[in-house]
Amino acid sequence: MDDSPIGFVYLVGAGPGDPGLATAKALECIRRADCLVYDRLVGERLLGHARPDAERVYVGKQSSRHTLRQEEINRLLVEKARAGKVVCRLKGGDPYVFGRGGEEAQALREAGLPFEVVPGITSAIAVPAYAGIPVTHRGVASSFAVVTGHEDPGKTESSIRWEHLSTGADTLIFLMGVENLPYIVGQLQAHGRGPETPVALVRWGTTPAQETLVGTLADIVLRVRESGFGSPAVTVVGDVVRLRESLRWFDTRPLFGKRILVTRARDQASELVAQLEALGAEAVEFPVIRTAPLEWEEPVGGYDWLLFTSVNGVGCFFDRLRALGRDVRAIGNARLGAIGPATAAALEARGLRVDFVPEQFVAEKVLEHFPEDPAGKRILIPRAREAREVLPQRLSERGAAVRALPVYETLPDTEAAGDIRRRLTEGSVDAVTFTSSSTVRNLVDAVGADALAGVTVACIGPITADTARELGLAVTFVAEEHTIPGLVRALVRHCSSER
Repeated sequence: MDDSPIGFVYLVGAGPGDPGLATAKALECIRRADCLVYDRLVGERLLGHARPDAERVYVGKQSSRHTLRQEEINRLLVEKARAGKVVCRLKGGDPYVFGRGGEEAQALREAGLPFEVVPGITSAIAVPAYAGIPVTHRGVASSFAVVTGHEDPGKTESSIRWEHLSTGADTLIFLMGVENLPYIVGQLQAHGRGPETPVALVRWGTTPAQETLVGTLADIVLRVRESGFGSPAVTVVGDVVRLRESLRWFDTRPLFGKRILVTRARDQASELVAQLEALGAEAVEFPVIRTAPLEWEEPVGGYDWLLFTSVNGVGCFFDRLRALGRDVRAIGNARLGAIGPATAAALEARGLRVDFVPEQFVAEKVLEHFPEDPAGKRILIPRAREAREVLPQRLSERGAAVRALPVYETLPDTEAAGDIRRRLTEGSVDAVTFTSSSTVRNLVDAVGADALAGVTVACIGPITADTARELGLAVTFVAEEHTIPGLVRALVRHCSSER
């Protein structure tokens, strides 16, 4: 009896490009997998959900350039599953809509291996929607057909029944058809579609790189040739294309087409990334710093005030208390202060009421708005090891007994420095955001100040901006409100003024 382990294969549709369109089941499969086998159109953001120890195998295909032939991909899936691995086969769109997922399923069944199909959102409907084109619309189109655009025009007999297709559905959607566009246009016109029929090609649909080209059957081939419009693209044929001008939404957002470098620590970047992407930007994550908690033993009771200067300070302080076998009761009756609404929210999320948040979110403003005379007060400040000494010094000068307690440190995280420097120097980054002085220092250390010449430099506050200038950077603007939402609003204003 063979006791070797049997693996499992998930044939997963990853959606059309926007990572937000991946299904919850797809993310579950990615996280569970020992091995990911993925295509060209699967984004890095989705792959980032995989376990750090998961094997990654790229099998992407482009026209005339295949990393592996389909037969080899089939054999790879069988091999990995026979080795006892849980395999996530990630395919752009839906695995059964021109994804050759059926062939992979057949190979697994013939090998006696278990599999599951996880459908995905197909680009056939998602990409037109992101371009402002509904594939059906009352009074305009009551039917649509999805057709491969990759059929070899040199075949002696087409498997597409053009005489029925051309006028058999109101909206025609061709996938992977840019190279064959002259043949497709010719067949449609030869079989009854008028030359005035609207056509739209949508390239890199549902991503911040999305481009749309509109024409008619009479001129679309010339427009594609003159513009150099290339694959991957979805072609939409039909009167619904005329609705684009009134229904556009994705490519009209205020930051659409902007590529913005986000330099926050990896565990702090998600809020900024989410806000930028919601406004149409492509967020390039370069976590130049990572947060490392520190161990400490000293008692934290007997203080009149605990002042927290960051979300990280809140998390690392209370996590260490828990590790020491203590909880919030260890701080006694101390009142709580927070610099910034995000820090206050982190405390409130732990069920703690915040007694003081300064009107401006910088250390220098704490004394101006402090709710009582600090003289004689015992104040504990849980903070980063490398934090500035301004706040403890100013409070001490006013007679307070201040203890600065390092609860975490920020360390350089420069794994992707070479790629980021290349992007900056070639001009493919429109703006870089700095949310602390440490992000400025670490990015300059990683890529050099010269790489940031000519790039919009956006700083969350005046202290961060001062650090940037000291390191030779030209600061474009400083957010009026020193928060993540304030920084995003400032970016929108800047980009609007540029337009």
